Amino acid sequence: MAAGTLYTYPENFRAYKALVAAQYSSANVKVATNFVFGETNKTEAFLKKFPSGKVPAFETSCGKFLNDSNAIAYYVSNQQLRGNTDFEKSEVLQWLGFADNEILPSACAWVFPILGIMPYNKVSFEKAKEDIKVALNVLNTHLRTKTFLVGERITLADISMACTMLYVYTKVLDPEFRKPFIHVTRWFTTVVNQPQFKAVAGETKLCDKVAEVDPKKFQQQQGKGKDTKKEQKKEEKKEQKKPQPKKEKEPEVELDLADEALAMEPKNKDPFDSLPKGTFNMDDYKRCYSNEDESVSVPYFWEKFDSENYSIWMGEYKYNEELSKAFMSCNLITGMFQRLDKMRKQAFASVCLFGEDNNSTISGIWVWRGQELAFNLCPDWQIDYEVYDWKKLDPSTEETKNLVKQYFSWTGTDKGNRKFNQGKIFK
Repeated sequence: MAAGTLYTYPENFRAYKALVAAQYSSANVKVATNFVFGETNKTEAFLKKFPSGKVPAFETSCGKFLNDSNAIAYYVSNQQLRGNTDFEKSEVLQWLGFADNEILPSACAWVFPILGIMPYNKVSFEKAKEDIKVALNVLNTHLRTKTFLVGERITLADISMACTMLYVYTKVLDPEFRKPFIHVTRWFTTVVNQPQFKAVAGETKLCDKVAEVDPKKFQQQQGKGKDTKKEQKKEEKKEQKKPQPKKEKEPEVELDLADEALAMEPKNKDPFDSLPKGTFNMDDYKRCYSNEDESVSVPYFWEKFDSENYSIWMGEYKYNEELSKAFMSCNLITGMFQRLDKMRKQAFASVCLFGEDNNSTISGIWVWRGQELAFNLCPDWQIDYEVYDWKKLDPSTEETKNLVKQYFSWTGTDKGNRKFNQGKIFK
């Protein structure tokens, strides 16, 4: 098992690659607690180990040194992350190169001027947007029939690509821009919502609205990057702020990104808060469904259901002809549930797979507060819903009652007479 010390500044998305990989492989990676960028990495002792003075940098437990984010992440990975075959290993390397060469330069040229990390240049700024579209289109085509970039499980390719795209998705890819790239967004949110990723990067909120470029912001950032404590205190006095722990700026433009990202994080609000609560207690029903047989929980649902303030919807997957292995199809359902985690409090669903390998369909019954399609309430929820056809059901009809019973009980067949295979409950 790999072990060693990682040198980096806080919230460095390049360092995330190694830290997330270590979560998967159980590698013993410790982040140096006494590292201060701009000081530690300029010392003779540090430069003797890492001549470039750049971070992330990694010192193995046996006294060897690595100074490249991809190399460090590869070293601390296990076989699954690196690829199980020679071809998979090559695919992983291919996507690492794609992230560094096709995504990262354009991401920096677009995001950094907005954050004040580099000066605004209209030509390169606009070109970056078009280059990102080209790269996303390549990824979208590749991921149309795949859950992950390589093979059927998460690899270092997914981790590295997601880390590289982290601030693009949270800072500039608003709902309108990412609309054509639904498969990339589905993949991205699947990766960043894995426990191993969240343990490192925390919650990831997709961009709501792109901030405008403020040319003065770069000048302010440059001013904040002065080297001496004396100059720093003068700036703090001018701004009438309390002294904060010293944060040095890296000569390369990516350093300020994480701190700016944290400062710009909007506060979350439950989109359902603006809707009437009604009389239907979702938590109460979920307990009933979990603890009772469907012969009890289904009648209980209709006894308590508040049709005035809650609605029932049928969602049918549009691209059933592209489904192959049953377990991969179930991954699509599970991935969607993970990406809608904050919707759980006021929603319940039973989504089923009917049929078998290479001949299956996905459909489900959803219940949520309100009378409109709930996904439109929050941009974070507008990820997978467009790959489904949605139909609001009339709760007073026998047809709806029969569908609720079928899907909540995991029985019956789909429209093509394919038998129930397996189901997933969103609760």
